[in-house]
Amino acid sequence: MTPVPFEVESARSLPGPRWLRDRRASAAATLAGAELPTTEEEVWRYSRIAELELGAFRLVEHASGDEPEALRPVIDLVPERAGVIVVRNGRVVRAELADDLASKGVFFGALAEAENPSSLLGSVASAGPDVFALMNDAFAADPVALVVPSGVVVEAPFAVAHWIDEEAAAVLPRLVVTTGEGSEISVLEYYGSAAVTALMVPLVELSVGPAARVGYVGVQDLAPSVWQVGSHVSAVDRSGVLRSAAAMLGGDYARLRMDCRLVGRGAQGDLMSVYFGEGHQTLDLRTFQDHRAPDTSSELTFKGAVSGSARSIYTGLIKVEPDARGTNARQSNRLLKLSEDAWAESVPNLEIETNDVRCSHASAVGPVDEDQRFYLESRGVKPEVAQRLVVTGFFEEVLAQLPVPGVGEPLRARIIDKLEGGGA
Repeated sequence: MTPVPFEVESARSLPGPRWLRDRRASAAATLAGAELPTTEEEVWRYSRIAELELGAFRLVEHASGDEPEALRPVIDLVPERAGVIVVRNGRVVRAELADDLASKGVFFGALAEAENPSSLLGSVASAGPDVFALMNDAFAADPVALVVPSGVVVEAPFAVAHWIDEEAAAVLPRLVVTTGEGSEISVLEYYGSAAVTALMVPLVELSVGPAARVGYVGVQDLAPSVWQVGSHVSAVDRSGVLRSAAAMLGGDYARLRMDCRLVGRGAQGDLMSVYFGEGHQTLDLRTFQDHRAPDTSSELTFKGAVSGSARSIYTGLIKVEPDARGTNARQSNRLLKLSEDAWAESVPNLEIETNDVRCSHASAVGPVDEDQRFYLESRGVKPEVAQRLVVTGFFEEVLAQLPVPGVGEPLRARIIDKLEGGGA
């Protein structure tokens, strides 16, 4: 086992109010006695965690300049936006919120500047799913927050864009979203980087209030030399609706764990993902649909592809707890294997502790449908074009229902780029 090298003093020296520095130091002290997981643990089976050398990375001590030019096209994907935050090497370099929303009590900015900030951080991920969530708690330099009061409906999306351009940087972004009863919002979060070797450990907390509606899309398109070990943790209250999507496209080893807890009667949580690995990439997705209250529903739809010698791992669990009668839960992960050397593992699971539920899971790994390709080629479509049409059509089920408008088209273009060997 490998001990975690980041130290308590490193956490204490990060900027912020006293309560935040104390919280970081406490998490770092707990972390000092922790060890990295191993592939003997079920949720890390098939992973490349044994290859991670934490000592090769360092925390970024100071803010590093202005908004990166490389992020402008990403931010412009949502020209009509409610607000934008840009985070460079873990530090906020731009934060804007529409004036009319500020007057309604909406907060969008550095978490330390929010009202009662200590009650926000960890409100959903109080006990993180693994040692990396604890690491984020200890070393997140500049957590950001979106707080939406009850009854506030925001049509335009909020945008959060992260960028790494320091060599050997360890960056630990944190986003906390809290919505009041009956509110409605959508959020686009983007993770990108320059051509550097780095480690990103993001943590997202989504708290969906009673009868609130939240749409979230996270797009990860890091350089092929960057490692990511990320967590999304959500809690959905009574009659609330969460629609959360993840696009996993970049990185060397890129892992995302998505935990969705349905904690109030009638809560709904829909999880979606498109992922595409090429070259020597490994994309590792783990999901947990946790039904804790009666009459809750969840639907998971993941679509992936691997080419070259890329690897893909998916394991998912639907858990129905004793009080969650009337649960309706579905889970589906389907993957296209586009080369002989590509490898994929897909393992869905159910754990049901009560009666009167409807649960199902499906998993499929295989090549492109030859009948579909033959149909197109028989009508004069060139083989390479037929392949592209079949693959992009395969992803359309997810791309067409992303909860942030305007994101589907650039993701289609990026998938085509990877399909044609445009690089990870």
